[in-house]
Order: sequence, then structure tokens, then C-alpha cells
Amino acid sequence: MKHDCFRHPVTILVGLGFPAEIHGVRDAYAWLNEWPPSKRNATHAVALKACRAALEGEIEVETARGTFVAFARRANRLAPDTEAIVAGGGADARAQAGNSKSV
Repeated sequence: MKHDCFRHPVTILVGLGFPAEIHGVRDAYAWLNEWPPSKRNATHAVALKACRAALEGEIEVETARGTFVAFARRANRLAPDTEAIVAGGGADARAQAGNSKSV
């Protein structure tokens, strides 16, 4: 496994709501750099800076992942399946989320 890969990919919504997986810091940094300048805010700046620091080995990759997830959530780009993983449930939480939809 490469040193800049996330433990779990982050699924974001791109384009017209299509899911895309961000597998590591390099992907997250590239995606953040493409974010329109007019829509950037403090959360974006923190996530971008954290990804850059992780690429330089200054902070842990999972710390940068957390800031990226926070930005994606605030920008309404975090896919619903990612929410279950962020909550700490992993595959079990995803299965429960799928079961709750049928209720």
C-alpha cells in the first residue's frame, strides 16, 4: 500500500451526483485544487493545507482524510455510504443503513 493512501476511500458526489472514490491524499489534493475559487472557504483552505502537509510527511494521512471529509460534508459532496464509515461503523453500518431504507 502506498504511503499516501487512505485506510478507507472517501466517496464524493461529482457532476450530476455521480459517485467518485478518492483513494488517497494525492487524489484529494488534486480534487481540492480543482474546486472553483469562488466557492472556496476556510474549510477548503484547511483541507487543502492538510493534504499538502500529508504529502510532505508533516502530518498523518488519516488526519488529512478527516479534513477532506469535513470539507466534502460541508460542501454537500459526501456520498451517503461515506457517512456510515465516518460514523465508525464500516461495513456493518453500511449494511444497517441499507436495511433502514426498507422500513
